[in-house]
Amino acid sequence: MTHTLCRSCGAKLEHSFCDLGLSPISNAFIKPGQEQFGEMFYPLAALVCDQCWLVQLNDSPKSDAHFHDDYVYFSSFSESWLEHARRYVADTTARFGLNAQSQVIELASNDGYLLQYFVQTGVPCLGIEPTANTAQAARERGVPTREAFFGRATAENLRSEGITTDLLIGNNVLAHVPDINDFVAGMPVVLKPEGVITLEFPHLLRLIAGNQFDTIYHEHYGYLSLTALLPVFARAGLRVFDVAALGTHGGSLRLYICHENSASHSTRPSVAALVDEERTAGLTTLDTYTAFADQVRATKLALLDFMVQAKREGKRIAAYGAAAKGNTLLNYCGIGRDFIDFVVDRNPTKQGRLLPGTRIPVVAPETIQARQPDYLLILPWNIKDEIMRQNTAIRAWGGQFVIPIPHVEIVS
Repeated sequence: MTHTLCRSCGAKLEHSFCDLGLSPISNAFIKPGQEQFGEMFYPLAALVCDQCWLVQLNDSPKSDAHFHDDYVYFSSFSESWLEHARRYVADTTARFGLNAQSQVIELASNDGYLLQYFVQTGVPCLGIEPTANTAQAARERGVPTREAFFGRATAENLRSEGITTDLLIGNNVLAHVPDINDFVAGMPVVLKPEGVITLEFPHLLRLIAGNQFDTIYHEHYGYLSLTALLPVFARAGLRVFDVAALGTHGGSLRLYICHENSASHSTRPSVAALVDEERTAGLTTLDTYTAFADQVRATKLALLDFMVQAKREGKRIAAYGAAAKGNTLLNYCGIGRDFIDFVVDRNPTKQGRLLPGTRIPVVAPETIQARQPDYLLILPWNIKDEIMRQNTAIRAWGGQFVIPIPHVEIVS
């Protein structure tokens, strides 16, 4: 569906941020036996609203095209992400005094990667997750989970059952919702009077500064800044009282949010400081957004230059991580099996399938040792340190790592 009006404020959308052409759905991997069938490609273009400064997709498939019973993204396959979740649970439990009498709810709880740590500490929790296979994986970890999309209607159903929460968590979900106002409007419905919401998401400021255009894909409807979100929260009767910068996903924010009239959570200076930082960096100036496309094209040319030269020299290239961002990068750059022999991924759900669009086969990590590529292109560059640490053996045959973002870098 095409959106000519802003998803947040309803203003007319007229300004391009980044146009990546046509692309398949990033997590629509090709199953064995389906190789002979075609794929749907959709426009992948982001626009910016010059009224509220929300960056958003202009045209995207409906959410059920992404979140279904065969969803392939499981959070628990990244060691660094699990450690991030464990630290979060320890920190929030201590900061907000959570205990066996508290209630925690996580939105888009995936396979229970985070809530498992609340279960271990005896804090009651509930996951809300729209995909059946990840929800089942969470239940197998002992994490109570309901299969539902969150919004005002779901929140009212929970409240009618007497379920409200001291801590409402949304990690990397806010960008995934097509109706951001309905999603946020459900939050105060289930939040206790002095409860806290924490939301984590990649920061638009870091996306622009780090040239992270590959994080644009159909599953991400919005690209977020504090400036763009403050009006959304205000409409729902919510207030941001603290904010922290995180290193995850190339640079993220964690917002701490409460009811507008909460007496327990005074607004900290960090909120105004971040608003000032975003304004100083140009996030309320149209030129900042319209200039982004130039650096995106430059990265495409540089990566293609490297690939062409490497293949002319007879080099073997593999990729690590069948990540959604990698599928955006490969499809935008037109890099397929003529350049990359295979991609490895630790997630067995993805192994044996083909990447959408490029049809590169996904195999187990052991294939790296068996086939010894000259170059290993790291697609989930946000965990490059973890990946390089796990694959130091490639140096034994002279293999090197390739980091594509923010610019092409070869690491021996």
